Amino acid sequence: MENRKKVAFYTLGCKLNFSETSTIARNFQDEGFDRVEFEDVADIYVINTCSVTENADKQFKQIVKKAIKKNEKAFVAAVGCYAQLKPEELAAVDGVDLVLGATEKFKITDYINDLSKNDMGEVHSCEISEADFYVGSYSIGDRTRAFLKVQDGCDYKCTYCTIPLARGISRSDTLENVLKNAKEISQQNIKEIVLTGVNIGDYGKGEFGNKKHEHTFYELVQALDNVEGIERLRISSIEPNLLKNETIEFVSQSRTFVPHFHIPLQSGSDDILKLMRRRYLRHVYTERVAKIREVMPHACIGVDVIVGFPGETDEHFLETYNFLNELDISYLHVFTYSERDNTPAAEMDGIVPMNVRSKRSKMLRGLSVKKRRAFYESQIGTTRTVLFEGENKEGYIHGFTENYVKVKTPWNPELVNTLHEINLTKIDEDGIVRMEFVNQPVESISISGEL
Repeated sequence: MENRKKVAFYTLGCKLNFSETSTIARNFQDEGFDRVEFEDVADIYVINTCSVTENADKQFKQIVKKAIKKNEKAFVAAVGCYAQLKPEELAAVDGVDLVLGATEKFKITDYINDLSKNDMGEVHSCEISEADFYVGSYSIGDRTRAFLKVQDGCDYKCTYCTIPLARGISRSDTLENVLKNAKEISQQNIKEIVLTGVNIGDYGKGEFGNKKHEHTFYELVQALDNVEGIERLRISSIEPNLLKNETIEFVSQSRTFVPHFHIPLQSGSDDILKLMRRRYLRHVYTERVAKIREVMPHACIGVDVIVGFPGETDEHFLETYNFLNELDISYLHVFTYSERDNTPAAEMDGIVPMNVRSKRSKMLRGLSVKKRRAFYESQIGTTRTVLFEGENKEGYIHGFTENYVKVKTPWNPELVNTLHEINLTKIDEDGIVRMEFVNQPVESISISGEL
């Protein structure tokens, strides 16, 4: 079996991209390729791109350089969102041989006939209106958790966002297929599944993007809760207008769904939310947070927020800052607005200077540190369950509780990918929580020691 070609992957961007990279990698393995690390010498390097931030664009060139440095004869392919939006731009990057858009990326092995280098990247990119079929995928990044894709594309028209241009209309996997994938994951001794998609609360639109909802997101959650062998299910980002009370109540009683929500807000000012064409106003957000706190006081609530959107005055920003400061949330993901081609926001007046954007971003990141600290402090003295991860970080093993508190204890390889009941004792200097085992995990150590 010598002469098997080697393929390596690099993923930029979101959890959805990671799940899709895994699926593409499995396709290569089915075709007789060996997967190697990106740092290794490979015959093919596949880069899964992202278009959400300016940074991802710049990173792409550096990653291509890295690949060519490893093997100057390597065949380099670019797939993903940026490849769909700006295929010619990527094709022109030195060393790139193939650029595949939204529908072509899952058939990448069909496009790789010979691996000879091209003078100019070859582009195969559909009109995004043709991206109307669904490809299910899941990733097994580490042994601890998997990202399971349940939905793709988006029908929302937020004025700053290129994702509908890059991924097409909203469409979903069938419930049957999601459950099949979840069972496959559970059979690989993976303890946690994170549900992912572009707009997962919109789950249920047919496989071809037709408007008929076969199943709702709520029904998906109910069905997944019954899959045997999965210890934990986590909902990734979900729009506030699509996170219904019935789902929140179900999670609070659920066997496997954890009390952790990540809900994009984007702005705490109704004026800016309207300019962004978000589908809710801030009172809806307040109600969601209040509902979660009512039924799960210990839940972790993460928030996405964008600063520096066109038209955001100091008053608007302070509205956002004060709104978030008073809201009972646990952390923020702060994004600095960046202009994207072919979006309505790029044409808007009231451009916020870059230095003002970065100052606002810094203020909100400071608020996030304060919020996370307060949330961690509220959890000290409680008993939680931790799932340990696989890395030795300076003599410690880290893990996350069900409500997303990051904890650490001295490194012990036998704890990797195991769940334990713990007491949270204090916050360390590095901001991570120290813990004690409720029952010293003797059994798990002797069992895993035999493996």
